[in-house]
Amino acid sequence: MLAGEAVVAIWNGVAEEGWAMNYAWHIQEHMSERVGILGFNRGRRFRGIDATTHPALFTLYEVDTMQVLQGQDYTNRLNAPTPWTRAAGKHSRDTSRGLARVVASHGPGVGGVMATIRFDADASAETALAALVREAAGAPRVTGSHLGVADAAASGVVTEEKRNRPDIGAPPGWFILLEATDAEALAPLLPDAALLAAGARGPVRRGVYRLEYLRTKTAWAP
Repeated sequence: MLAGEAVVAIWNGVAEEGWAMNYAWHIQEHMSERVGILGFNRGRRFRGIDATTHPALFTLYEVDTMQVLQGQDYTNRLNAPTPWTRAAGKHSRDTSRGLARVVASHGPGVGGVMATIRFDADASAETALAALVREAAGAPRVTGSHLGVADAAASGVVTEEKRNRPDIGAPPGWFILLEATDAEALAPLLPDAALLAAGARGPVRRGVYRLEYLRTKTAWAP
């Protein structure tokens, strides 16, 4: 299960010349900074398993509640980006970031690979989609199955960290995260037809990512 009732879910690419900086910044500063915020419990960084996964990176922060994501501690950090964050942000591409409540979360733990499935839906579809997510959690070698719904207003707030960032696009709406021991375990789960029958609206955007880095609660100082 996810470590909290809310998440920050971020999909993004990186310009070719920015990869070395991105890895150094994200591992040495950025994730520890984020997980150091009160109410943030765990951060995970993933990279696409092959070139067909776009964008190349997926980052997930697991947080106590949506109130934490709309609170002053997180807002203050977003409005005071470090010099390294500003520099790394110039190399980001195709960014979609959502502050989301966790509607459903099942499974015993963290998987080595994660499938992300993004789509739109009406609130009336929540029960049916949550049932699909619960069923998927019982599949062989699946370690987690989660449904999130982004808060459009909270996700769209323009902070100093986002200002003058042309790479930042629309936030996600609804998304499903499936974790497993291997990509083959994820392949047959939740086909588009099943999602659409449950009330999802296309286009359905999929990616499969492998876990690169995990950080739990940590102290951080600038």
